[in-house]
Amino acid sequence: MQKLTNKEEEIMHILWQLEKAFVKDVLAEIKEDKPHYNTLSTIIRHLEEKGYVAYNAYGKTHQYYPIITKEAYKAKFMNTAIAHYFNNSYKNMVSFFAKEEKISVEELKEIIELIEKKK
Repeated sequence: MQKLTNKEEEIMHILWQLEKAFVKDVLAEIKEDKPHYNTLSTIIRHLEEKGYVAYNAYGKTHQYYPIITKEAYKAKFMNTAIAHYFNNSYKNMVSFFAKEEKISVEELKEIIELIEKKK
């Protein structure tokens, strides 16, 4: 699975949400920094080349749909981030968020409960 650019990832989130979409549908969902239609079409074709989307052809137009699930991408992204930024340690990751005050004690307790239920 190739790494996506920020714009490609933004487009994938839209495609995951819409499930199937023409370029004009994706363009309508972009709130800020709307690319030109042709630029967006090129980005989506790159996603196809990278194996993230496929399409159904209707004459000269294409309806695109994701072939990589959001869950599969999330797993790959998180594993890569944990490896690169937290030395393959989930403890280091959770500690980072605790130090940054991005996770509360209540949330940590919920995580512990989830782990204990899995045992």
